[in-house]
Amino acid sequence: MNSHSRGIERSKSGQTIVNSPNSLRSRLDKLQWTRDQFLARQKQLRHNLEEINSFLGIADQVTEALDQLSQKLFERVLGILQSNLSIALQEVLEQPIEFKAEASFRRGTACVDFMVARDGNLEDIRLGQGGSVQNVLSVGLRLFALASLEQDEHRRFLVLDEQDCWLRPELVPKLVNIVHRAAKELDFQVIMISHHDIALFEEYADRIYRFEPADGAVNVELVRNQPLDVDSESER
Repeated sequence: MNSHSRGIERSKSGQTIVNSPNSLRSRLDKLQWTRDQFLARQKQLRHNLEEINSFLGIADQVTEALDQLSQKLFERVLGILQSNLSIALQEVLEQPIEFKAEASFRRGTACVDFMVARDGNLEDIRLGQGGSVQNVLSVGLRLFALASLEQDEHRRFLVLDEQDCWLRPELVPKLVNIVHRAAKELDFQVIMISHHDIALFEEYADRIYRFEPADGAVNVELVRNQPLDVDSESER
């Protein structure tokens, strides 16, 4: 055995193991490759850490900017809501009143107070006009809330149960007209339940049913079935 052409290692038992230089070179190459991989990984991790630290350095500024943007967007939405519901109140109730929505942010949460303004004076919406203000506003707020939901997860369908209960009969068609227009624009299907005379709904309702109790049951009569026009069909 030529000891000059072989590498020498010592085993755990103390025996001498002789390896060829080629074997030692291959092992050295593998160790160097492993070292290079670890160094490259270390460099990448250091780069990632620097990026994370830079993001953390501006995190507070980004959060503040997003909060300001969210607040501005929220206030813009409230402005649109105020304008549209004010028009609805004036159109239905035939009075110069305005809907007011005042937003405040407490502990990062948006809070909204709803009121109506008449001659510069603010009134509680729960007390105004004996409930007729609530009749109009609740319809608008429900439509607004449902319209903001994802269409893939929520069907655009709304049931209004006696939403006209506090309105004088001559004002009911005005509310029905607003509901009809909003439903067309938002592509909503709306069912209104009312104790008022059917004639008040004839101009704006696509279909009218009469429900009458009879011997422990309820009779359902289709009073009017107006076919949808071409534009309505295409929208649906």
